[in-house]
Amino acid sequence: MQFKYLAVSAAALLAAGSAQAQYSDGVIKIGVLNDQSGLYADVSGPGGTWAAKKAVEDYGAAAKGLKVEVVFADHQNKPDIGSNIARQWYDVDKVDVIVDVPTSSVALAINQITKEKNKVFLGSGPATADLTGPACSPNTIHWTYDTWALANGTGKAIVQTGGKTWFFLTADYAFGHALERDTKAVVEANGGKTLGAVRTPFPGTDFSSFLLQAQASKAQIIGLANAGGDTINSIKQAAEFGIVEGGQKLAGMLMFITDVHALGLKTAQGLNFTTAWYWDLNDNNRAFAKEFAAANGGKYPTMVHAGIYSSVIHYLKAVEALKSDADGAAVVAKMKSMPSEDKLFGKGTIREDGRHMHTMYLVEVKKPSESKAPWDYLTVKKEIPAEQAFRPLNEGGCPLVKKS
Repeated sequence: MQFKYLAVSAAALLAAGSAQAQYSDGVIKIGVLNDQSGLYADVSGPGGTWAAKKAVEDYGAAAKGLKVEVVFADHQNKPDIGSNIARQWYDVDKVDVIVDVPTSSVALAINQITKEKNKVFLGSGPATADLTGPACSPNTIHWTYDTWALANGTGKAIVQTGGKTWFFLTADYAFGHALERDTKAVVEANGGKTLGAVRTPFPGTDFSSFLLQAQASKAQIIGLANAGGDTINSIKQAAEFGIVEGGQKLAGMLMFITDVHALGLKTAQGLNFTTAWYWDLNDNNRAFAKEFAAANGGKYPTMVHAGIYSSVIHYLKAVEALKSDADGAAVVAKMKSMPSEDKLFGKGTIREDGRHMHTMYLVEVKKPSESKAPWDYLTVKKEIPAEQAFRPLNEGGCPLVKKS
């Protein structure tokens, strides 16, 4: 099977023909695996590679005598392609850690392969909370967000403000199924009711028939259990059908600032969603966003980009402390034992199930009149502390969690 595979440094290219050394022999090799040109390219894509390289630079790896190489590949949102790349990286190219991996079906495959090979997987892009639940692994850390946090943040807030009846448009793969499942649970736990759901092809372009079903359900809230281009197309087509004008509301269960940018404030205004990071929260975030935009055609970073940066920083701290990256499970154990801290996510911790714990934010898209500058799109409505944002440790079903 063919797949796209590129290196981002001359050093990596020069080393490709010879056996790659482990960190103990002088090399730490990071592989950024994501969607470089498709549905999720703006969410992570080339910007994810830049974020990983920026983390290596800011960590001062070279000054500390660490040789770090970053390579990247395009999994095209297909588990078989992602699996082939991961095996090639681990077995032949001696990649030590895979980072990012949006698309939950691909991430679940990488999660298993990483465990088999005793390497490290740092997930910033995937959403499924199963990565810290039944599928948890001693070799994986789920960094940025998950379906439980999205459902708990957005779904709970909407139900508590009167959105009691729901109908779901669900992307028909692991991520969509998990997001619908977790949101339904939150809706029903808070006194709401699910009137129906429809599974949509992934990726999709025409959501007309599915939106008409949602409209006919007369549910107060149409929950969009999709992401990226699917969310953008759903919202645009809903506007064409006059769904919001007719009294129903849309809930983007996973949205990114790049989605808001693509939709425009006129269409997206008033949407509420949950995010792990926003560029305009503080000076550190703003400085990172400015550098990112300069290097990425004016686009601003998403929470996935910030999560890649943050996770790579912490990984480098752990391998430096161990003076080895040879044993992936040992590296992850070291990461869990150390509090995390970096300029974008601040202070955090990593639980035994592999969940990185940090604040989440419920945000609302501004009206056009409220935006004062390019990419000034969001108002923070609520800060959600880590212990409230993420699923309780004893409720996930992770076999790594000791039963009390």
